[in-house]
Amino acid sequence: MAVEKKIRVTQVKSAIGCPKDQKATVRALGLKRMNDTVEQVDSPAVRGMVFKVKHLVRVDEV
Repeated sequence: MAVEKKIRVTQVKSAIGCPKDQKATVRALGLKRMNDTVEQVDSPAVRGMVFKVKHLVRVDEV
C-alpha cells in the first residue's frame, strides 16, 4: 500500500474583496475562516487550486 503525500493548507488572508471564483476555490479546499488549516492529498488538482489562491494561503509539506 502506497503512502499518499499530504500538504497542509492554512488560510492567512481574508477572501473578502476577492473574485467569486477565488472565494469558491478557498471553500473547495475546505477552508472556512482565517487561520483555518486543512490537510489535503498532494495531487495536481489540489496544487492547481492552491496556485490560484496562493496570495491567500500558506502551504506546508506534511
